[in-house]
Amino acid sequence: MSEITFDYKAELSKLPEDPGVYRYFDETGEVIYIGKAKNLKNRISSYFHNFNRHDRKTRRLVICIRKLEFTIVPTEYDALLLENTLIKKYQPRFNILLRDDKMYPFVCVTNERFPRVIMTRRIEDKTRGKLYGPFVNSKAMYALLEMFGQLYTIRTCILNLSEENIASKKYKICLEYHIGNCKGPCENRQTEAEYNKEIEQVHNILRGSLAPAKQYFVQRMQESAQKLAFEEAHQFKLKLDFLQNYQSKATVVNPAIKDLDVFSIVSDESSAYINYLKVINGTITQSQTLEVKKKLDETEEEILTMLIVELRQKYESESKEIVTNIPLDIDMKAEIAVPQIGDKRKLMDMSLKNVMYFQREKAEREAIAASGATNKRDRVLVKLKQDLQLKTIPRHIECFDNSNIQGTNPVSAMVCFINGQPSVKDYRHYIPKTVVGPNDFATMKEVVSRRYARLLEEKADMPDLIIIDGGKGQLSAACEALKELNIYGQVPIIGIAKRLEEIYFPEDTLPLYIDKKSESLKLIQRCRDEAHRFGITHHRDRRSKNFLISSLESVPSIGKLTATKVLKQFKTITNIKNAPEEELIALVGKDKTHRIREFLDKES
Repeated sequence: MSEITFDYKAELSKLPEDPGVYRYFDETGEVIYIGKAKNLKNRISSYFHNFNRHDRKTRRLVICIRKLEFTIVPTEYDALLLENTLIKKYQPRFNILLRDDKMYPFVCVTNERFPRVIMTRRIEDKTRGKLYGPFVNSKAMYALLEMFGQLYTIRTCILNLSEENIASKKYKICLEYHIGNCKGPCENRQTEAEYNKEIEQVHNILRGSLAPAKQYFVQRMQESAQKLAFEEAHQFKLKLDFLQNYQSKATVVNPAIKDLDVFSIVSDESSAYINYLKVINGTITQSQTLEVKKKLDETEEEILTMLIVELRQKYESESKEIVTNIPLDIDMKAEIAVPQIGDKRKLMDMSLKNVMYFQREKAEREAIAASGATNKRDRVLVKLKQDLQLKTIPRHIECFDNSNIQGTNPVSAMVCFINGQPSVKDYRHYIPKTVVGPNDFATMKEVVSRRYARLLEEKADMPDLIIIDGGKGQLSAACEALKELNIYGQVPIIGIAKRLEEIYFPEDTLPLYIDKKSESLKLIQRCRDEAHRFGITHHRDRRSKNFLISSLESVPSIGKLTATKVLKQFKTITNIKNAPEEELIALVGKDKTHRIREFLDKES
């Protein structure tokens, strides 16, 4: 089917040039698309004129249209609101459909006498109380509820505390009263007016305004002090400190900014990704990032406009200022700007960072699924491939580390990881042959050169990734070795600096910072730490061996050659002490055996 069967010409002639909302129906009478327009006649006509210039998805929509209806509204902003409402109601298959927010919890301050503060997902029952949210991060919500328990004496029971029930002494105080979490309104030990003062502060905090709550505790503290109730005043001081500590943990932008909504969007061929930050009194109180699947190759402007309306309704935002990363030419009953400098620009950068991270995480999940990774080990390797932008999954990793103390007994270690796990049989130790003194860079160049010259000679497989323990200097030295072997660029190589766990690439002055909680960074750190452990162990063994040799050399008539021969045979001083005398005599002779025994007896 490749042509329009709907007689649109007669319908187009009836269209007004006013703002409004239009609805397309298919042959069954089902609403298949809902849109908004500044000018209904121009917008609807654009679907049918130049039909062949539309993308495949839009042509498919137009072919399905059998009927259209429209509603004229006063302004473009009214069109936005009506479009949003109708899309939720009809859920047309060609429209972008947003995820249902009922899965997210809300905080509810109930409407009952002596209100409670509870978590709820029953957002359809607005008569139950005042709802705040939704809370995308449930941990943040529970932390907020816990804070209310620390600051205020709000009841947790579900009793009906009507005046009649309290007057008839129907209820008795419970354990919460005795441990100080409740003041016993069920037995009329706390007045409704006093209780509601605390509930008012809860409302203020949930609205993002901490100043009235702080002033409340300051006032109560001063009143207690004037009455010489210093212990009570101290309790209010502790609550004030607790509230200030909570505020310090929130993301404070700038109190001068006041109320603000921040939106950012990035997109690819199939989806758009949007981040929203709600700022109240200079503090970020809400944040959400979501993905929207494209249906008709919608532009970023169209998608973001729709999401601004949806998210502002969802989070009950009434701010008069909106900042975005793309310009929007639409009346939103708020000032819309694309900031270039200052704190608002920093907020926009923060929002973009969140949305780009969300997009990258999705791409990584899809890459893992496409790779056929079936276990955690494979997923980590695929993640490492993504983070380092490698061409292949790094199943064979080799990591190098140098160990020396003030230049003495220098050694280097190479550890090997296969499929993300240590392959101990492939570990190697190196004692520098051409480097004199503590020259870390030269040592790294030598051992890397020796390792891969050997692999080239044996025609063995090269690793998928080389990790150098150190920053730009050690990495450059290792790269020099690879260049001299003519394999530079054939094997990916990185350096990891200990101080900030920065990842360096060859010929790149700026490091890569992988998320500290990332499993791929943890694998790199594990390789580095294992190389360090393996190198330190060998370094200690060498120092111990050299110490033993030098000790035996101090024996009269025992030189370095004899000391090395004895230590090579018996390994340790203890073994020498316990060895049969005949065995020692056979190795070094009777006179030297006597001298060694005499020396060891004195040392013990």
